[in-house]
Amino acid sequence: VKQLMDNLVLLLQRQLLHSYILKLRPVIGVGSTFEGWGLRKKKDAYHLLLPLWPPRGYNFSLVLGETQAPAKYCRIHVELLCACRILKRLCNVHDPVQQERWRKVTEETVLDVLCTNSYLDVEKVVDWFQRLVKESWELLLESRRYKMKVLPSSRRSCQLQLTRDHWRPLYLKIIFGVQQGHTDLFFSSETAEDTSIPGTMWIETFSVAEMKFFSYIAMQFPYGNFHLRCLRICSHVLEDIDFPSYILKTGVMHLLNTTPASGWSRWDEFRRLSDILVFLHCCLKQKHLNHFFLGNRDVPKEIILPSHVQTSQPHNILQCLVQNPAAHAKALRWLEHL
Repeated sequence: VKQLMDNLVLLLQRQLLHSYILKLRPVIGVGSTFEGWGLRKKKDAYHLLLPLWPPRGYNFSLVLGETQAPAKYCRIHVELLCACRILKRLCNVHDPVQQERWRKVTEETVLDVLCTNSYLDVEKVVDWFQRLVKESWELLLESRRYKMKVLPSSRRSCQLQLTRDHWRPLYLKIIFGVQQGHTDLFFSSETAEDTSIPGTMWIETFSVAEMKFFSYIAMQFPYGNFHLRCLRICSHVLEDIDFPSYILKTGVMHLLNTTPASGWSRWDEFRRLSDILVFLHCCLKQKHLNHFFLGNRDVPKEIILPSHVQTSQPHNILQCLVQNPAAHAKALRWLEHL
C-alpha cells in the first residue's frame, strides 16, 4: 500500500512540477496498522498522511488559534513571497503592474483554487486532489492490476477503494497535513467527530510523532517487536467493551518509555501484559492519564517537537471517558475482572 501511494504521489509530483497550486511530499503511514499493532478488519482503511508544501513563489504562514488541549487549531495563510531584495526592484507582491502581468502569464494558483479569503481550505484541497487522482490513475502502472474508486467520505479526507480480481478490497484514507516548521508535528485536515468546523481550520496532530516513537522503540529493543504483540493482545482483549484504542496506546507508550528494553521479551510476556492492564486500571481509578507528548520532557530526542509542546501543561486524556460515567464504570469493572 505504501509503495503504491509513493508511486502515485511521484506521478502527481511530476504533473505539478510547473504548477502554482501545491507541492506534494511523500506520504507517511500513520495509525495502528503502520505502527504494527492494529487488528485488521475487512473494511479497515490504511491511514496515510500526505504533507502539503507551498508552490514556488508562495509561503504558508500558520495562524494559531486558542489552545484546546490536546487539540490546537490553526488557519494556514497563503501569501506571495516578497523577492524585492533578490531582484533589487519591486517584485510581484509590491508592484501592481508586475503583479497584473504575472497573473496573466500564470494559470490557476493556490490562492485561486484552494483558498478561501487567502486561507488554505481543507474541503477545496480534498475536491482538487480527488479530481487529480481520477484524471491520473490510468497513467499509473498499478492501474493495470487495481481498479480504483473514490469513495464518498467526509469533506476533510480522501478515501480510495482498490480492487483486484479474487483479492480482498483495499481501503485507503488520505489525510492532508502541513508540517509545523521542521518538526514531527503537523496540522491535519482530519478532525475528531466534529465535522462542523470551517474548512479553513486545521487541527494539530501527533500521529507522525507517534509513528516515529514506535520506529525508535523497535530499533532500541533487542527482542524484536514483542511490545507490539502485547499491544495487539490488549487491544483484542479490550475490544468487547469498546475501550478507546488511543488510551490503550498512550498507556503502553508511557510504559515503553519507562521500562528497560531488556524487560520486553517473550519470557516476560505475562508480566508485561499484567503491567499494562494494572497501569490502565490505576489510571481509570484515578481518572487521570497524561497525554504522552504534552508536558513530557522525557520524550526521546529523536522525535522533534516544538518547544512549547514539552513545556506546556500535561493534559489528561481520560477526561472524555470520565465524562461518560457508564462507559468509565464498564471499563473499570472489566479491567478489575481481568
